[in-house]
Amino acid sequence: MSVQSGESRHRVVVIGSGFGGLFSTQALKNADVDVTLIGRTTHHLFQPLLYQVATGILSVGDIAPATRMVLRKQKNARVLLGEVETIDLENKTVTSNLLERRTVTPFDSLIVAAGAGQSYFGNDHFAEFAPGMKTIDDALELRGRILGAFEQAELSDDPDERTRLLTFVVVGAGPTGVELAGQIAELSRRTLRDAFRHIDSTEARVVLLDGAPDVLPVYGGKLSRKTRQTLERLGVQIQLNAMVTDVDADGLTVKEKDGTERRIESQCKVWSAGVAASPLGKQLAEQSGAEIDRAGRVEVLPDLTLPGYPNVFVIGDMMSLDKLPGLAQVAMQGGKYAAKQVIASVEGQDPAQRPPFRYFDKGSMATISRFSAVAKVGKLEITGFLGWIAWLFVHLLYLVGFSSKVSTLLSWAQAFFSTGRNQMAATEQQVFARIALERVRAAEAEQPQPQPQREVG
Repeated sequence: MSVQSGESRHRVVVIGSGFGGLFSTQALKNADVDVTLIGRTTHHLFQPLLYQVATGILSVGDIAPATRMVLRKQKNARVLLGEVETIDLENKTVTSNLLERRTVTPFDSLIVAAGAGQSYFGNDHFAEFAPGMKTIDDALELRGRILGAFEQAELSDDPDERTRLLTFVVVGAGPTGVELAGQIAELSRRTLRDAFRHIDSTEARVVLLDGAPDVLPVYGGKLSRKTRQTLERLGVQIQLNAMVTDVDADGLTVKEKDGTERRIESQCKVWSAGVAASPLGKQLAEQSGAEIDRAGRVEVLPDLTLPGYPNVFVIGDMMSLDKLPGLAQVAMQGGKYAAKQVIASVEGQDPAQRPPFRYFDKGSMATISRFSAVAKVGKLEITGFLGWIAWLFVHLLYLVGFSSKVSTLLSWAQAFFSTGRNQMAATEQQVFARIALERVRAAEAEQPQPQPQREVG
């Protein structure tokens, strides 16, 4: 047991190393506080580019710098690795777990930015056969599944089996689904073209499914139509008003709007159809009396705090306020706002005098394929090459670290201006490790839990 002690300043605990957690921590750099960031992973993930790791364009290091290295020069901040299990609002403690080590960290102010995971709408057993796109592990697993399907098809002499192996289904036609479907299509038609001798990779079938009546439904109008046309030119088969009712190792069952069902034979499926906020939101709601919405997000007050707890902020994908979207910009701005209010409180400001959080909409965008993207900034709508240039600039701007920006730019140059992609390695472990880990964790959950260690300071 390691115990850290010493004279303590105002203690701020930040849960989560995503956009909200990292930006709030950095915004406290010059404040008279001690910050402890508790992350379940060792890295800060730039999630909007995760699909490019899955399709071999970018490396893990390009979009996931180590959180500890990002904050190494911030002297008032430290990083703890662990999965947060419980938050005790009355006693002002956070209990986290790493392997068999449980740690209790006290706080004076708390910023909860634990993010969201994939939602299968009550059908969690789908996850074994259709991984989501929320973590580095998801992306590496998917890369292995995509490339592995081509390799298996190369070995098969059965036409029906080859068809199943070369059918890729993406469930969910939001930005992630659109971007992923477009890149799988480009991978099969450009990068892997002529790489096999027994199969023609360009004959791969890419299916994009959604229960909505159009792709990118939150954009609507011109942008949705443009996206659909571009995807269809790439060869993506778009199937709308279609709900997935079952998924197994060899395919999935789809229910049409009229109630009829059909089956799509496919080995490689990916799920990008919904999100669910961290289960920590339920804990916070139960203790504070706050409401939670259908996605598990906590309904916060205008200053992003919980009822009765002006020192506890909930930001990013975990919060529900004024129907704000689950975008990186919301988390970034929320993190900076929460940090500013913490500083004001330390300096003696009455929480009742806080201005409400105001989100400045900088727009949203999605890339469809090489040289084509859609962007919406206020009433301005941009499509095609100009949208793609805007997408490149914005994503490059928000990558953390100069080296990540340079390496990403070089990888993009190779992927977009040639047929090459550097990150095409895949292993059996990447494909099956997630399922094995889930089984190990399920077994461990049945074992007695160790007593927590208390951190003093």
